[in-house]
Amino acid sequence: MTTRKLIAALLASAAMATAAQAADLRIGLQEDPDALDTAQARTFVGRIVFESLCDKLVNIAPDQSFTPELATSWAWSDDGMKLVMQLRTDATFHDGTPFDAAAVVANIERSKTLPESRRKSELASVESVAATGTHEVTFTLSKPDATLIAQLSDRAGMMVSPTAAAEKGLELANSPVCSGPYKFVERIAQDRIVLEKFAEHYNADNYHFDRLIFLPIPDTTVRLANLRSGDLDMLERLAPSDVAGVKADSALKFESAVSQGYQGITVNVNNGPRSETPFGKDKRVRQALSLAIDREVVNQVVFEGVYAPGNQPFPPTSPWYDATNPVPARDVEKAKALLAEAGVDRISIEMQAANNPVQLQLMQVIQSMVAEAGIDISIQATEFASMLEQQTQGNYQSTQVGWSGRTDPDGNIHSFVTCGGGLNDSKFCSETVDTLLNEARTSTDPAVRKAKYDEAGKILSDELPIIYLYHQTWLWAMSNKIDGFTPYPDGMIRLAGVKKAE
Repeated sequence: MTTRKLIAALLASAAMATAAQAADLRIGLQEDPDALDTAQARTFVGRIVFESLCDKLVNIAPDQSFTPELATSWAWSDDGMKLVMQLRTDATFHDGTPFDAAAVVANIERSKTLPESRRKSELASVESVAATGTHEVTFTLSKPDATLIAQLSDRAGMMVSPTAAAEKGLELANSPVCSGPYKFVERIAQDRIVLEKFAEHYNADNYHFDRLIFLPIPDTTVRLANLRSGDLDMLERLAPSDVAGVKADSALKFESAVSQGYQGITVNVNNGPRSETPFGKDKRVRQALSLAIDREVVNQVVFEGVYAPGNQPFPPTSPWYDATNPVPARDVEKAKALLAEAGVDRISIEMQAANNPVQLQLMQVIQSMVAEAGIDISIQATEFASMLEQQTQGNYQSTQVGWSGRTDPDGNIHSFVTCGGGLNDSKFCSETVDTLLNEARTSTDPAVRKAKYDEAGKILSDELPIIYLYHQTWLWAMSNKIDGFTPYPDGMIRLAGVKKAE
């Protein structure tokens, strides 16, 4: 081979490598997701992966209005007891199984009946679901449910292949088969999740990456360093302390959106033997801990003032926020008095926290604050999915954990505090709260619903099975080669129309 030909071959090889690299999108996640089965999953980062892997019946727009996805349209009966959806006729699952009304029926029934399903409470109002046409499905409800469309815009509405679900059972979580723009390739726990483009997707032309590589990197400093070095193209949940630096870096772009969710402390009040502590059994101890925390100082010290202090499941920007129940000021003396009333001089509490620097810094600040009131927190840094597993099993006293938020207010509260709620790891149970939140589900009048949430909120602010701390702003950083990214208030990464320059 002549020198000229060798140089040409090397240049061609380099060009091919560059093109291949440009066809991949590498996304840094703050945690490793849990089960990649839409019925079993519960993590925020899992939803980010699902957004590209599993199409939903309904999606949302940046303004939080509902938009068609696998369902092209829908209509309620006059009495609110039936929901009829028209479905796409050009969608298919990654294994070739056709998407139709029968597939929707199979998915909804699986979510309602699978023993391990976390979607049961989200679909509790659905009495039955039937294929009333090849591409028409009818939900019949046991009572009106204003939240159902919102549920179908999240994991309860994500469709998996009925063929794969029947064949794999719970193993579907290890090799999911959906109908989204990208299909599953491999997962190595704590290392990576790889998806590749699904050429048969009905909107494939609007997706511009051959592969998506999701990389769990809990350390925010390391995650940003990987972005700056080019090993990542994008990261979610940029640390607030890094916002100014990213904005000043011409090689990077910054995006943000106010969150729908919250961060707080979930307390084990009735989930097995580990709830048998003063913290779990006496609300005055929980009230004391809450009063010993200065939420505004937490926001300034840990989050550079970017987030919003909170004491409710809804952020202050939400129409569902109860303005008559503002964030309490820190009151160490009152906290001490409450402990004394509970017969406690000084108390030690174990608290799980995700093993990333931001959450651990948060816990250290809280630890220092509450110690002044006589509460000693032992911080247990834990990998996120393992932390949730321990919480579900009742093998915890308390956990610093949050929720990414939902478009409908029901999604921020019902599953966490109702007696049979699928995400009620506290096992708090109040018939009054159940009644109020169940009634809020049945009305389509926002004023009626808000009154119910406000009333339930007052009880929860007294009992404190969840001690709310703050509301996040979603922060993204990405290479300046990324174009077309739109920030959404649910924190998801939607890739339709997103491109990366070579």
